Amino acid sequence: MTSGLWELVLQGVWVTIQLLVLSALLATAVSFVVGVARTHRLWIVRFLAGFYTEVFRGTSALVMIFWVFFVLPPAFGWQLVPLWAGTLALGLTYGAYGAEIVRGGLNAVSPAQREAGIALSFTPWQRLRLVLLPQAVPEMIPPFSNLLVELLKGTALVSVMGMGDLAFSGNLVRLALQESAEIYTYLLLIYFVIAFLLTRVMRGLEKKLKAGVTGKAPERGPEAELERPEVAGVGGAVR
Repeated sequence: MTSGLWELVLQGVWVTIQLLVLSALLATAVSFVVGVARTHRLWIVRFLAGFYTEVFRGTSALVMIFWVFFVLPPAFGWQLVPLWAGTLALGLTYGAYGAEIVRGGLNAVSPAQREAGIALSFTPWQRLRLVLLPQAVPEMIPPFSNLLVELLKGTALVSVMGMGDLAFSGNLVRLALQESAEIYTYLLLIYFVIAFLLTRVMRGLEKKLKAGVTGKAPERGPEAELERPEVAGVGGAVR
C-alpha cells in the first residue's frame, strides 16, 4: 500500500481507539451503577435496573446504533455526531452486560463480610466501598477483560454511519486497491494487536488488585505482617 493509504488506515485506528476508550468509560460507569442497583434492598430499584439490563441485552447493538443516530435526534430536535452516537449506543449496550458482571461479583462476596460490616456499624455505602468492592472488583477483571475485547470488535459496527473507523477506512482502501485479501488481513492483525494489548493490561491490573486485597504486594517480612492491624472478621478487606 502507498503511504497515503496507510495514513488513512492509521486515522481509522485512531478513531477506533477514541471510540473504544469513550464507550468503555461509559460502559464502566453504567455497569457499576446498574450492577449495584441490582443488589439494592428496595425491589423497585432492582426491578428498574433489571429492566434496563434485559432491554439492552436483548436488543441488537447494530440496531441500537441506527436508533440512536437516526431515530433519537428527530425526537429531540438535534443531531448527534457519529462518534458520540456510537459511544452512547455501545456504552449503554455493553454496560448492560457489565452490570451482570458487577452484580455477580458483589453477590460472590462471602455473607460473613457483609455481616462484619454491619457489626462495625458501617453504612451501606461504607460497606460497599470498604468491604464489598475491594474484594469483588479483582474477580470482575477477567470477565470485564473479555467484555472489553468484545467492545473493541463491536466498534466496527459504527462504520454503517459512515464514521471513519478502522473498518470503514479499510473498506475505502479495499475499493482503492481492488484487493480484499491483503487489506482485510491487515485489519485482522490490527484488531488482534489491540485486543492482545488490552488483555495484557487487564491481566496486569487483575494481579495488582488481587495482590492489594490479599496483602501479598508489596512483599514484606514476617515482622511487618505481625505488626499490621486488621479488623477481626473482615478478612483483611477493611483496615
